[in-house]
Amino acid sequence: MTNFIKNYLKKRLSAYQRMKLRIFATNILSVFFSGNLNKLAQLCGTGKIGSHCYTQHYMTHFKKFRRKKIKLLEIGVGGYEDPNIGGHSLRMWKKYFPLGEIFAIDIYDKSALQERSIKIFQGSQVDKDFLDEVTKETGEFDIIIDDGSHINEHVITSFKLLFPKLKDGGVYAIEDLQTSYFPDCGGDSKNLNNPNTSMNFLKSLTDCLNHAEFLLPDYNKTYFDKKIISIHFYHNLVFIHKGNNDETSNMVSNGSLINA
Repeated sequence: MTNFIKNYLKKRLSAYQRMKLRIFATNILSVFFSGNLNKLAQLCGTGKIGSHCYTQHYMTHFKKFRRKKIKLLEIGVGGYEDPNIGGHSLRMWKKYFPLGEIFAIDIYDKSALQERSIKIFQGSQVDKDFLDEVTKETGEFDIIIDDGSHINEHVITSFKLLFPKLKDGGVYAIEDLQTSYFPDCGGDSKNLNNPNTSMNFLKSLTDCLNHAEFLLPDYNKTYFDKKIISIHFYHNLVFIHKGNNDETSNMVSNGSLINA
């Protein structure tokens, strides 16, 4: 019966009309699963569950924002150049964060997918001027998710440009880190110490957590030293939490061992 209905609608409705019908049905069903991100992902048709296992980790790191008036930015809308395809995860976030404002950027024009509480900007994730203009309009974000090009250089550049636009207490997530090992995306499976890959850039940030232990007198702390308070790695996914990393060492003072 379900296949009959699908085939019937496919013959009589355009792709855009079918998308609108799916959104309408999803809006009704999602009322019963508003706190279950796994179920919302299935209803909204996003690849963050099924082909990936991301939503279980998102619930762990995002649950504190669930009922707050947050601002979320996602890089990448989906559907490539087709203006009427994509936005599945944006609709999922809208349902999971009922008080939130959902923003997105994409290299293609995806404005047709906008709806109440979802605004989409067209531009590049590595264009500093564009990102500055977006943030000037939206204000700083509580959550930033990079599901964009997945090109290693883009991932690194976007983080450097956007992490400063994240509020203290906020979380920056990066998806699909398997491209760190794919040469076509600027990755490297042979030299796992290649400094130009996403994973090695992210691994280098773990040292920021322990900058107070550096035996470097008069060390000049970087922005990331000061503002990264935790990093959580999962399969193809990472979360970087922002705050004030001002814990002192019990063994080092001004770059020298105490009582050495």
